[in-house]
Amino acid sequence: MGRSSTREGSRVVIIGGGPGGYEAALVARQLGADVTLVERQGVGGSAVLTDVVPSKTLIATAEWMTLTESASELGIRPRGEEAISYTADFSTVNARVVALANKQSTDIHTRLEREGVRLVDGTGRLDGPHRVIATTAHGDMQLPADVVLLATGARPRELPTAQPDGERILTWTQLYHLTEIPERLIVVGSGVTGAEFAGAYNALGADVVLVSSRDRVLPGEDADAAELIEQVFKRRGMEVLSRSRAASARRTENGVEVELADGRMVSGSHCLIAVGGVPNTEDLGLAETGVAVNERGHIQVDRVSRTTVRGVYAAGDCTGVLPLASVAAMQGRIAMWHSLGDAVSPLDLGQVSANIFTAPEIATVGIPQHKIDSGAVDGAVTTLPLARNPRAKMQGINEGFVKLFSRRSSGTVIGGVVVAPRASELIFPITLAISNRLTVDQIAGAFTVYPSLSGSIAEAARTLHDARG
Repeated sequence: MGRSSTREGSRVVIIGGGPGGYEAALVARQLGADVTLVERQGVGGSAVLTDVVPSKTLIATAEWMTLTESASELGIRPRGEEAISYTADFSTVNARVVALANKQSTDIHTRLEREGVRLVDGTGRLDGPHRVIATTAHGDMQLPADVVLLATGARPRELPTAQPDGERILTWTQLYHLTEIPERLIVVGSGVTGAEFAGAYNALGADVVLVSSRDRVLPGEDADAAELIEQVFKRRGMEVLSRSRAASARRTENGVEVELADGRMVSGSHCLIAVGGVPNTEDLGLAETGVAVNERGHIQVDRVSRTTVRGVYAAGDCTGVLPLASVAAMQGRIAMWHSLGDAVSPLDLGQVSANIFTAPEIATVGIPQHKIDSGAVDGAVTTLPLARNPRAKMQGINEGFVKLFSRRSSGTVIGGVVVAPRASELIFPITLAISNRLTVDQIAGAFTVYPSLSGSIAEAARTLHDARG
C-alpha cells in the first residue's frame, strides 16, 4: 500500500530526452507517475540525432564497402572483362543517415505520447530541488516536481586553437552536412570516436590521416585489439601518426592545415576534431540547488543515480560514469525505480558490454586484461584467433580473436574481448555468463551451432578448464 502510494501521482520532471531521459520517462509512467520531459533539440537527444544513431548508420554503410575484401579468396570474380567497383554517393548516404535519425526520434516521440508523457519543447533548469523552470518559445513554465532527473548529455569538446566552422574543421555532429566525401580527412584524436570515423571514411573512399597523441590508436582499450585495428587501418591505406599531438588547425584557401606540437604540418581537405566530450551542466541551477559536480563539470551520482540533493537524480553523459547510451538508459531506469519505491539493483559497471564499431568491431565486457597482468586480479587468460574457426574460414575472415578471462579460484567468467565482424552480437553470451556468474565449464558444456563464430567462445572456455590455481 505504502509502495503504491509512493508512485501514484508522483510528479517527475526530466530535463533531457536522450536515452537516459526517455527510458526513465517510460519507467516512471509504468509505475504510475505524472511525467514531464523537457527537451530542446528533439526526443532522443544527441544520441539519436547527432551521435550514436547517425554515426552507426554511416559506419554500417562503410561496412558494406569492406565486404568485398575477401571476394577473390572466396572465388568471386567480375562477370566479363571489366572489374566492378563501387563508390559511395555521399549526398545519398548522409540524406539516409539524417532521415533515419529523424525517424528514430519521431518513433520515440510517438511512444512517449502514447504512454502519457507530457513533452515540453525547451530548455530546463532547477529552481530548487522541487521545481524546474522550462524556457520555451512561449515563455517560462514552472514545473513542480517530487523527483527531478537531469539527463542533459554532453557535447563535443573543442580546442581553442582548432575552432570548428562546420565546413572544413568539424566536430562529429557536423559531418552529416557534407555533400561529398572528403578528399583527405585529418582526424584529430584516436579514441573510440576518432577511430570509428577514421575507419568509416577510409572505407568510404577518403584518404584519411589519423593523428594520435599516444603510442597507438584506442589507447584506453584492450592492447591486442587496438594493435590489430591499427594494423588493419594501415593495411587499408590509412596514415596513422602516433605520438603526434595536434597543436592547432586552420583553414587554407582549399582546405585545412593541422600543425603538430613538433612543428610538422599536415594538409588536408577537411579536419575532424574528436578529442572527447564536455558535459552539458552549465545553466542548470546546480550550484544554487546544491548539486555537486566534479572538477570536469560532471554531476556526481551514486550507483542508484542520486545526486547530492535529495530527490534530484542524474543519468547519462552529464554524469561521466561511462559514455554509453546503454549505461545512460540503465541509469535513468534505476533512478526511477529507486525514487518511486520499486525494486532496484545498483548499477554494476562490471556487467556493461561495450563495442567499438570499427571493421572488425571490438567488443569488451567485464574485467580488462591489464588488471590480470598486473596481479590486481587473480585470473587466467586465453586467446583464440578467429582464423582457426571453421565458419571464419568459410567467410574469409582472417583477422580477429576471442579472449576469455576467468577467476582462477572458481573458474567463474570475469571478462572477455571479441574482435570480429558483428562482435557486438558475439559479446552477449560472455555478458550473460558474467551477469549470471557462470563458470568456464558451464559455458563449455553448452551447445553451439557448428559451424559458428560463437563456437570459438565455447572453445575458449574449454581451454580454461584446467586454469584453476
